[in-house]
Amino acid sequence: MNSNKKFWNRFASKYDFIIKKDEQAYEEMIKLIRRDVNSKMEMLELATGTGLIALRIADKVKYLEATDFSEEMIKEAKRKERPNNLNFSVEDACDLPYGSKTFDCVLISNALHIMPKPEEALSNIKRVLKDEGILIAPTFTHKSSIKAKVLWKLMSIVGFKAYSKWTTDEYIKFIKSNGFKIKKSKKIKGTFELAYIVAIKECR
Repeated sequence: MNSNKKFWNRFASKYDFIIKKDEQAYEEMIKLIRRDVNSKMEMLELATGTGLIALRIADKVKYLEATDFSEEMIKEAKRKERPNNLNFSVEDACDLPYGSKTFDCVLISNALHIMPKPEEALSNIKRVLKDEGILIAPTFTHKSSIKAKVLWKLMSIVGFKAYSKWTTDEYIKFIKSNGFKIKKSKKIKGTFELAYIVAIKECR
C-alpha cells in the first residue's frame, strides 16, 4: 500500500493532464452524478484525486467532504478555487474517522480496483452512510480487455497496480455482496469501459 501511495504522490502534478484523454467519459460520468445527488445531501467523496469531480458537483449538494489518501493529490486540489461547501482533506478510505451514519451519500470513483482490500473500504462506507444512504461507485471494469492488460502491465513498471480486475457483472456482484442493493447501473465508454453504479445501503 505504501508503494501505491508513493506512485499517486508522484503522479499528482500530472493527474489533470493525463485524465484529459478520457474527458468525454468523465463528462458523462459527472452528468450522471449531478442527476443522482441533491441539495439536501451531506456527501463524502473518497479518492477525490485533485478534486476534478468534487469541484463539478459541489453546487448540487449541501456539503461535500472530498478526501484522498495521497497528500500530494490534496495539495493539488487545494490550489484550486472552490466553493464554501467543499472541503478537501487527507483520509484513508479503509480507516475513516467519521461517526456512524454521518453522510447521505458517498462517492468513490475509479478507486476500488486499485485498493488491496476494497471490501474494507466498502465496510467503512457502509458504516458512515445513513440508513438507506446512497453509494455512487463508478469504476473501470477492464478484466476482458486485451488493451487494458497491456496498458496495466506497462503502468506497473512505474509503480501503478490494479489489485482487482472485474467485468461489469462481477463488479456489480462484488458491490451487492458487501451489503448494498443496486439501484442503477450504466456502462460508459472510454479508454477502458467504466461501470457507473448507484447502490443503496442495506439495513439489516
